Amino acid sequence: MPSPDLVLGPDGLRRPAWASSSDLLREYYDTEWGMPVHGEATVFERLALEGFQAGLSWATVLRKREAFRREFAGFEPEAVAAFTEADVERLLQCEEIIRNRQKIEATVSNAAAVIRLREKGGLEQLVWSFQPEQGLAPRTLEEIPSQSAESRALSKALKKEGFRFVGPTTMFALMEAIGVVDTHLVGSHRRGSSGVWATAADGTVTLAAGTAARTPHRENP
Repeated sequence: MPSPDLVLGPDGLRRPAWASSSDLLREYYDTEWGMPVHGEATVFERLALEGFQAGLSWATVLRKREAFRREFAGFEPEAVAAFTEADVERLLQCEEIIRNRQKIEATVSNAAAVIRLREKGGLEQLVWSFQPEQGLAPRTLEEIPSQSAESRALSKALKKEGFRFVGPTTMFALMEAIGVVDTHLVGSHRRGSSGVWATAADGTVTLAAGTAARTPHRENP
């Protein structure tokens, strides 16, 4: 039985209310959210945008995403790490992005942290190493946590490497968005679409065959 928190759209597909509220969010949900994201610059972009989203709606960030990409040099770590105080001031004058000095400065310093992290395997490897062994099968929005043991451990590990604006709730949102965890509600047309998770007959959700090759991080939160 589908989750009571799903909305049946005019196209006959079920989505959570947040993904049914606008064409922009529906497109994002149907094509991006929860799908596996790899590559250093792409993961860095998602991490940065989740940091900018803190305290705001994701729709706000999504509407400004192309401007963010333009102003932050495609989130290429070397380019962003080279930003100067003049660049920060320029960004604070750009009305097309979220003009928060602390978040802008954190993105610049985080870019430098991404570069340093290459010596230890890189940002992508670190984030995905906190993928849990067992997945979730939420039937209601209340069953979706705002953070997890893994997101708390990831937050701790990133902070140790010098990252900022990477709290456990923000990191759980990142993990949801890039497919590290799957919190699609049972009955959503996107449930299981990432190919990362498999649901057994008894309802247990585990990593799908061929997706458990990464060395899991076992740091205690």
